[in-house]
Amino acid sequence: MNTDLISKTSGWRGSRDIWVQAAYEALLNGGIDAVKVMPLADRLGLSRTSFYGHFSNRQDLLDALITLWQTKNTGNLVQRTEAYAETITEAMLNIFDLWLMPELFDSRLEFAVRNWAHTDPQLAKLLNEADQVRVDALEALFLRFGDAPQYANVRANTVYQTQIGYISMKEDGPSEPLEPRLARMPHYAEIFTGKPVSDAEIARFRARHPIARPV
Repeated sequence: MNTDLISKTSGWRGSRDIWVQAAYEALLNGGIDAVKVMPLADRLGLSRTSFYGHFSNRQDLLDALITLWQTKNTGNLVQRTEAYAETITEAMLNIFDLWLMPELFDSRLEFAVRNWAHTDPQLAKLLNEADQVRVDALEALFLRFGDAPQYANVRANTVYQTQIGYISMKEDGPSEPLEPRLARMPHYAEIFTGKPVSDAEIARFRARHPIARPV
């Protein structure tokens, strides 16, 4: 939390984004039960009146979190399936950007939402719909590069289940060093597509994911 944002005068009413950010951090750190108005108000140094100036009720805030998840994770996944690529292996490396860049796909948020869905039937329905949208987008990618429908569907599900399975095993976000993860990506791409990745494609992919070197 940016302390500059909460060290305001007593007349400051905050903003909708600040409340959503505080709710996001509470969800990641304590689960859905931690996303409550008064604890968030205390953390922000704001009043309940401030909250109700931006949200009609707690559910309105929860809906904002769900919208954030849908926009960031599902929206960005679909966009990466549609990104320019000359080959299926290059297209697969575009997908792997999601696995490595939290600004594109927030693994911690994904994990938290999946846990939340266990206790919220309506969210569980939205999660099932999101899963289908994501798999459909991946399947469309494989179809675009000439896969037969049955192979495209199996490959799409394999890619997606690998990503979600990794997230479920790394609830606090990936802690593995970047280099070994990067080294495996061309092999993942070959397994998922049945085709080898070219040296040029690997070079372009690695250029998007530089590793900081000791000074």
